[in-house]
Amino acid sequence: MQSPAGCSDGGEAGRSIWPAEDGGSVEIIDQTQLPFRFAVRHLHTVADAAAAIRDMQVRGAPLIGATAAFGMAFAMRDDPSDRNLAAAAESLAATRPTGVNLRWAVDGMRALLQPLPPGERAAAARERAIAICEEDAAICSAIGDHGLPLIRRAWQATDRCVNVLTHCNAGRLATVEWGTALAPIYKAHEAGIPVHVWVDETRPRNQGARLTAWELARRGVSH
Repeated sequence: MQSPAGCSDGGEAGRSIWPAEDGGSVEIIDQTQLPFRFAVRHLHTVADAAAAIRDMQVRGAPLIGATAAFGMAFAMRDDPSDRNLAAAAESLAATRPTGVNLRWAVDGMRALLQPLPPGERAAAARERAIAICEEDAAICSAIGDHGLPLIRRAWQATDRCVNVLTHCNAGRLATVEWGTALAPIYKAHEAGIPVHVWVDETRPRNQGARLTAWELARRGVSH
């Protein structure tokens, strides 16, 4: 995973979570500070990961799952015992009880790690956490690739700017990279198709105005 794009405020696609240069922690964009301040936070422990999810420094189902996976990896680095494995899974799962990706990531990590000898758990956990991020980035990129022809056909049919209405935030900040609903928009913009986004609003974080509009502005997408 590439950290330079992830931590940039300069408008690159980037990532919302990425391994830090120290080789042990990860960095995230603190979404509670947006759009007024771009802040990067370091996560070092399972408690850090749990707090980031609970306090909505990270949000969006895929990103929450990736953060939880790294939280499990932190726990195994610090104490790979069966007891700590169970405690880490319980503490992370409790941060957002309705989070589908959260439970999926925690249960998957626990199933992977439980049969392993304690001495092998830390490396396996970090490897899987990184793999979850790579898989999510690839999935979201594929969503963009599949959605791009729909926007292209709309543009070709009218030869005018394509207007798209979004709701909440379904972009890079909700995932590891690209986003879900925003991925086709980003792909269309990169392909030179004129697209304008109407950014709809939601609560409790005003995700449309605070997050989606921020993302689109950094990418130079009309909105």
